[in-house]
Amino acid sequence: MTSDNTPKEQDTFDFLLAFFKTESGGGILLMLAAVLAILIANSPLLPLYQLLLDTPVEIRIGALQIAKPLLLWINDGLMAIFFFLVGLELKRELLEGELSQLSSVVLPAIGAVGGMLVPALIYWWFNGHNENLLAGWAIPAATDIAFALGILSLLGSRVPTSLKIFLTSLAIFDDIGAIVIIALFYTSKFSLGALLVVAICLPLLVILNRRNVVSFTPYLLIGIIMWVAMLKSGVHATLAGVLLAAFIPLKDKANPTFSPVKALEHDLHSMVAYVVLPIFAFANAGISLAGVGLDQLMHSVPLGIASGLFVGKQVGIFVLCGLAIKLGISKMPSGMSWSSLYGVAALCGVGFTMSLFIGSLAFEETGIDMIFDERLGIIVGSIASGILGYLILNKGLPKGD
Repeated sequence: MTSDNTPKEQDTFDFLLAFFKTESGGGILLMLAAVLAILIANSPLLPLYQLLLDTPVEIRIGALQIAKPLLLWINDGLMAIFFFLVGLELKRELLEGELSQLSSVVLPAIGAVGGMLVPALIYWWFNGHNENLLAGWAIPAATDIAFALGILSLLGSRVPTSLKIFLTSLAIFDDIGAIVIIALFYTSKFSLGALLVVAICLPLLVILNRRNVVSFTPYLLIGIIMWVAMLKSGVHATLAGVLLAAFIPLKDKANPTFSPVKALEHDLHSMVAYVVLPIFAFANAGISLAGVGLDQLMHSVPLGIASGLFVGKQVGIFVLCGLAIKLGISKMPSGMSWSSLYGVAALCGVGFTMSLFIGSLAFEETGIDMIFDERLGIIVGSIASGILGYLILNKGLPKGD
């Protein structure tokens, strides 16, 4: 059977196929989506971009109505899929992965604490004078694992496995921290009726898990109900994804070689990396730089966020991990050096996706529009951190053949 593709078309197809199989593919696509959004936001297409994001989308079933602009459907709906994948990864890692052994989690856990605490303190130092501005304290505390791993993968085989494991483990603890922060600090007034629906969904999920139901359909149906209830409850709807993931069986008791968690991870990974996160980046990274001057750059919000990501992340992670190693609480992972530890700490300042997500929630209750300021700080801090982390690792890691 002969192919209808010309040699040039086949080469293009092979290149795209190889690209989507690489570790860096998702991170690179994420960067391209963000750059495209910034270019459009600084072009005559800006009104169309805003019109697209403000497009009202409504779903109504009887008395139940969900009406939101497209941007919020992306942030509340698509990102629930992302958090579902994060929940699956957390469950697998905690039960049988790197996080299942205490000796392997001490150092990245300590680093994650420093990487969240110090950036938050730096933001507070810049914005402590204004109670409303303090709502953004958690924005620089987040790490974008897709971006960070994408940059790391550009160094190829020079990166030791231990360094990838350390970065991934640290980012997982960072995600846990972000989930807790969203649940505790970025919720509006509670609706007890909606929370009651969530409470009813949970024992149903327990029954499915205990009965070894491995088909995803019943979990999905209950998950959708739980997401809608979360949306109406005041608790952020994306947390429904994390809760749902906790009840997906790790193993099929009837077929121990099959893991529903791993199968769903595999199925969702490409969708999240190549669809969900790029769409989120495109919808949230568009920032018009028209009229931006020194006053905007030096405003306490972007300055606090950028400083928190660029300075706070590397200082918090490197110093706390260094103290843990020097005090004998933990050991330097084999294959890593002080230089590579510092490079990873700097790389964790790439907060992009998670910082943008938390930023979209931070000032909702204050009534103050700080979207421009938060995006500016996130983009500047993330770019600076990514460049510094890459340069340090590129210099410190052994040269390839």
